[in-house]
Amino acid sequence: MTQTTPEAPVRRQRAQVKVRTLRTDRWWLVPLLTFLGLSSFLVYGVWAIIDGSYFVDPYIAPFASPCLTTACPEGARLFGWAPIGDWFTLPPGLLILGLPGGFRLTCYYYRKSYYRSFWLSPAACAVQEPHGKYTGETRFPLIIQNIHRYFFYAAILIGLVLAYDAVLALVHKPQGLGTWILVVNAVLINTYTLSCHSCRHITAGRLNHFSRHPLRYRAWTFVSKLNAKHQQLAWASMFSVMIADFYVRMVAKGVIAFPFA
Repeated sequence: MTQTTPEAPVRRQRAQVKVRTLRTDRWWLVPLLTFLGLSSFLVYGVWAIIDGSYFVDPYIAPFASPCLTTACPEGARLFGWAPIGDWFTLPPGLLILGLPGGFRLTCYYYRKSYYRSFWLSPAACAVQEPHGKYTGETRFPLIIQNIHRYFFYAAILIGLVLAYDAVLALVHKPQGLGTWILVVNAVLINTYTLSCHSCRHITAGRLNHFSRHPLRYRAWTFVSKLNAKHQQLAWASMFSVMIADFYVRMVAKGVIAFPFA
């Protein structure tokens, strides 16, 4: 009887593509536009934080609200409250910068956008990335992204403060263009915050039986509809807060001055 041996397994290697991608469309356009859009927000944010013209009654620039130092004009303080004394000599916006900034930085959509546009990880589908290995968000510093859910609670507070500022402007200057710019911005900021994936999970993401929790199910359904527009709301709210902040500062500087400012 002849003894046979099993054939050695055939080793299959991945296709070796020497070019970065075989795509012939303008795949680089979206990462480029994303890079420019996010960069404009970062540059403006730095300028807004160091700029001192952030209040003209009844408007307060969103990047400086809530204003919590005694250096803030009295009308700019939240409920007239200024818990931080004169020892804080830095721009007052630095006190709250980390709350909305941290929320956007760790946002699921923004993570995707700046990973692709700044780190090219990857820049687009079917395009090689320049990194030798991939560890995801399992190591420092990207593992810190997991605190996004806690920034969500802080973002809710900031959104409520911006809504309060818009209501004050609406009460004291209902005919002002700046009032309606602040109102639109407050709506977009709060809608973007509520469309967050963490908010969807908090409302009813851990329930096993929706029928036993009808109110939470309705809330989850509403947030889910917003969540489907999370990307669009992220961009709309990002530009609305820049426009609203810039408008208030231009009015405060006297650059914009007309009866309905």
